[in-house]
This record gives sequence, structure tokens and C-alpha cells, in this order.
Amino acid sequence: MTEPEQYSDAYASTHGRFTVVPAAYVLLRRGDGVLLQLRRGTGYYDEHWAFGAAGHVEAGESLLAGAAREAAEELGVDVEPGALELLTLMHRTDGTGRPIEQRFDVFFSVRDWAGEPRLVEAQKAAALEWFPLDALPEPVVPHELRVLEGLRDGSLAPVTPFGF
Repeated sequence: MTEPEQYSDAYASTHGRFTVVPAAYVLLRRGDGVLLQLRRGTGYYDEHWAFGAAGHVEAGESLLAGAAREAAEELGVDVEPGALELLTLMHRTDGTGRPIEQRFDVFFSVRDWAGEPRLVEAQKAAALEWFPLDALPEPVVPHELRVLEGLRDGSLAPVTPFGF
């Protein structure tokens, strides 16, 4: 087995054009229902419905481990990484051209977990409710709505550009 290539900070700083911010989203599903949270107190799409759990992947953490961690931190449920079903990879930008606004959002769904979902971080959300995919609440965070509509309509692609 060959050793992985090592890049120095100096090398990376001369080759990076932008920073990609990875995030994992976890949608708990029960029958045709999806678990959404009403955001509040975050400064980001407050009073919008969103996936039950989502957050940035931490340094040194795999994408699957990050998704499972977010489900535990935000919903109090244990999710086995192998139970996560990939929905789509969203390449997202806000269109400003700022280096930090290149995002890879990886959306997962899961039907098997341990524990009863609850609002663990009540300072970040006001409600947690199940909704049928054909009766989603309003408003939903726009890029997350795109995923939910694609899931509902069967039109969700493996890669979803948003904001380009």
C-alpha cells in the first residue's frame, strides 16, 4: 500500500482557489413521512422548516460519521452510518463569488435508528414534526426544498447544482 500524498500548508495556500465547506444532512423517514425541524435562533433561515439534522463535517471526520453525529446531537437518535441512504450531493453557492460560498451538501435519508427523535438543541429550533412528502410545510429552506421536492417527484439527481 502506498502512503497518501502529503501537502504542506504552503503548497495548499498557493493552489487553493476557493474553500469547499462540506455539510451532511439527515432526513428521518417513516412511511411517506419526513421529520423536519422549524429553525429558530440561529440567524440562518430562522422560521423556516429544514431537515431534522444537518451540520458541517468536522476536520478529521468522515462524511458518514459527521451525519451520524449530527443526528445524535440534534435529534438524540443513534444512526448507524451504514443505514444512511445517499439522496444527492448538492454543489451550492450563493453566487457572490466569495471563496467561502462553495459548498458540498450531502443529503442522506434513514429509516432505521435507535431512540425517539426529540429537539436536543432547543435553542436552535422551535418545533420538530412529521410531514408527508406531498404536504410539506411553508416555508422550507430553499436548497433543502429542492431536495424534498425531487425526492417526492422522483426527479432527484445524484448531483444537484444550486445557485449557479
